[in-house]
Amino acid sequence: LPVGTFNRLPGMIADCLPDDFGNALTTAYLANEGIGADQITPLDRLAYLGTRGVGALEFHPIRGPRTRKATAIELSELVVAARGALAGDIRTADGITDALQHLIVVGTSAGGARAKAVVALNPATGELRSGQVPPDPGFEPWLLKLDGVGRDPDLGATGHFGRIEYAYHLMAVAAGIEMTECRLLEEGGRAHFMTRRFDRDRGGRKLHTQTLCALGHLDFRQIGAHDYSQLFLLLERLGLGAATRAEVFRRMTFNVAAAICDDHTKNFSFLLPEGGGWRLSPAYDVTHAHAPSSKWTGQHLMAVNGRAVGITRADVREVGDRFMVPAFSEVIGQVLDAVAKWEIFAAKAGVPEATVEHIADDIAAWSGPLRG
Repeated sequence: LPVGTFNRLPGMIADCLPDDFGNALTTAYLANEGIGADQITPLDRLAYLGTRGVGALEFHPIRGPRTRKATAIELSELVVAARGALAGDIRTADGITDALQHLIVVGTSAGGARAKAVVALNPATGELRSGQVPPDPGFEPWLLKLDGVGRDPDLGATGHFGRIEYAYHLMAVAAGIEMTECRLLEEGGRAHFMTRRFDRDRGGRKLHTQTLCALGHLDFRQIGAHDYSQLFLLLERLGLGAATRAEVFRRMTFNVAAAICDDHTKNFSFLLPEGGGWRLSPAYDVTHAHAPSSKWTGQHLMAVNGRAVGITRADVREVGDRFMVPAFSEVIGQVLDAVAKWEIFAAKAGVPEATVEHIADDIAAWSGPLRG
């Protein structure tokens, strides 16, 4: 297995390792304790993660911070702490170290490159608490993506990522895609995207979760190496039927039509509830991702009928026919109807007009060939 992704670990274990943002937090925290980045092993990172990972797997003995009580979260402090951690500087101002300690607890377990926090939300009051302990009555487990954090020259300025992702959530649901509840949390001129966790039930109990990357040993970092056919074949191995094939086909078609080129193997997951069988997780990381000059998002990371660019209606139909997807022509139509309403969903999410127009151009370019 490729060392860069699997770190000489089995796929199911490597799947639990933090990604870019979580690793940045862990490295910053351990540096504060005198441990250099070159001394940190993958096993150290798992031990540091302890019981705070995505899914149900836990790692002992625990090396990282322990949280026994859910404490209130101040979002503005988390944003500043996240900026500092990504910059490798955790002592830029009074109180940053304390905020980083809080962010370490809520931010190291979630995967992906964007800065995230695992929180408990009270939907009735809007109150946020640390999400790494069983939620108190009235609180639910959610994932929050921090707006105002990035690695660009305008570090800290909102990139409207939260608003875009919320608009895409609305559009995906309109296309019939299964997602958990999502919302925007406005704070200090920023709009943080929130989504209810699917790896925790309403009572906070853990559900075993694995990505396509782990189950299929399909390295998400390998560009041009994967095809949606590999996902459909995994469905067969897991004993999942026609309804799941239709859902995967719907997501594949939506990813193409909506210019979601970041469709790599870590962006598809499966759940194994206690006493049950494998099932497809709700969709996640559903947002615009296309930059023509990028090696990552200049094309789709999972090919459709062997094509990563220039995907046509014939390609999509060929996949539907090959894997016996029920009523796939109707699914294509439902997806195209939804993406045609992008401007409506963007307005509901408050996406700026210039961004709406840019994304509309991308959607037109990718969805046009699907209209036949």
